[in-house]
Amino acid sequence: MAKIDEDPVPSGELALQTLAMPKDTNSNGDVFGGWLMAQMDLAGAIIAREIAKGRVTTVAVGSMAFLRPVPVGSTVSCYCEVLDIGRSSIKTRVEVWVKHYDRSQQKVTEGEFVYVAIDDAGRTRPVNKS
Repeated sequence: MAKIDEDPVPSGELALQTLAMPKDTNSNGDVFGGWLMAQMDLAGAIIAREIAKGRVTTVAVGSMAFLRPVPVGSTVSCYCEVLDIGRSSIKTRVEVWVKHYDRSQQKVTEGEFVYVAIDDAGRTRPVNKS
């Protein structure tokens, strides 16, 4: 956690990094919130599936607030922190930070994503916490 006099820094593990492309933007050249949320879901799922050692599915998403627009051409980085591991669920916090050309990295949003481990038939299965 950053001290009061320090610039904020991402929290958690870098799980996904991508580039905001023109096809992902609105007519003003800013990224759609839904595209950003999809990247967050992918990042959280990567971490959850490693923990579950197999297939997971998204079951819940907490509230999100977008702090600033994401311009086309920005590098979008999703950082994940595991908040809780239940019998079959994994709760993560996903933060999104962007860097646009030579500007410093800035936080765009964060949200909580909950995943459930499932078997090949799509039924809930326990997560081995070891």
